[in-house]
Amino acid sequence: MKRYLDCNATCPPVRAALDAVAQTAAEAVGNPSSLHWAGRAARRIIDDARDRIADYIDAESGSVVFTSGGTESNNIAIHSAIAPHRSGRIVCTAIEHPAVLQPLQRFAESGFEVVRVRPDHNGVVSAASMLAAINDQTCMVCMMLVNNESGVIQPVSEVALRCREQNIPMLVDAVQALGKVALDFRQLDVDFMSLSAHKIGGPKGVGALLVRRGVKLLELAPGGGQERGRRSGTENVPGIAGFAAALGEIDFSALAPIRDAFEQQLVTQIPEARIIAAEAPRTANTSLFVLPGMDGETLLMQLDLAGFAVASGSACSSGKRDPSHVLLAMGLNESLARSSIRVSFAPGNSLADAEALVAALVQSRNRLKGMAGLTA
Repeated sequence: MKRYLDCNATCPPVRAALDAVAQTAAEAVGNPSSLHWAGRAARRIIDDARDRIADYIDAESGSVVFTSGGTESNNIAIHSAIAPHRSGRIVCTAIEHPAVLQPLQRFAESGFEVVRVRPDHNGVVSAASMLAAINDQTCMVCMMLVNNESGVIQPVSEVALRCREQNIPMLVDAVQALGKVALDFRQLDVDFMSLSAHKIGGPKGVGALLVRRGVKLLELAPGGGQERGRRSGTENVPGIAGFAAALGEIDFSALAPIRDAFEQQLVTQIPEARIIAAEAPRTANTSLFVLPGMDGETLLMQLDLAGFAVASGSACSSGKRDPSHVLLAMGLNESLARSSIRVSFAPGNSLADAEALVAALVQSRNRLKGMAGLTA
């Protein structure tokens, strides 16, 4: 039996999104930039989706710029904020997604000072520590709202208020927050917020960058001037329609009892298991844990053979043997970081799935220990 438990990597598409994609692909045949009736029909679908997304997170429709997803959105925001400067300080958390950390590293290599603020042992980057890192040379602040590995919710509001007071551009990566925590772009009043459709059951390859009114974007790939000259390229009309249709379709809070039961059973049956950020505010579907003495990648392969889809660290960093930068920043040593497994429950998962995963973990752990000549 196959069990999918990797929703933070990508969420299974919801029926409303699939239907919207299929219908739009079949019926909206025109290029949305064309002036004829077919083009106008496609444009209307984009405009309606833009309105729906804006309404969902309390933003102006004109703030929504459609992109290919969170990575592109983050890159557009970062380059737009930093391009006017030749030097300066960039403040970010040490647990940002690679789609933020890697572009910032390029600016560090060109002479910018990048300050990576570490979280506490629970994975929370305090507002006070972020504010302490901001000085009069700061040209941008990046702070994710929800961490993709731990699910920990970060205190962005206080930092956003200081940035607005000092007129410092701020990017909030909300890719893992959409649909799981309340989002209010107008109240947060940051310059940029990135979103992605496939994290909420929408199609892959489509997302949005929310841009505060009056903020100018750097068009990274100039071309046809779509999205009001902010992001060229013919819009993915079916994907955009599917994105809008997926909004609010999943009640992630309903997955909390499954996650909690899984963690309780895990630590009962494997006492050395350690739940990461158990005392921090987390999204309801996410559990990150370590099994000391185990290799996470090896354990993941054992679970895969048993029919479970889980993750060891971020899926966007798959194929790498590097330990989780999030866990290292939280103070775990490399050995513990390498023993991590992330489970992110998806719609349709049940308590039976959680129980089966615990049983598979116990079995895999005992098998691996036996192969190593250790007692279970």
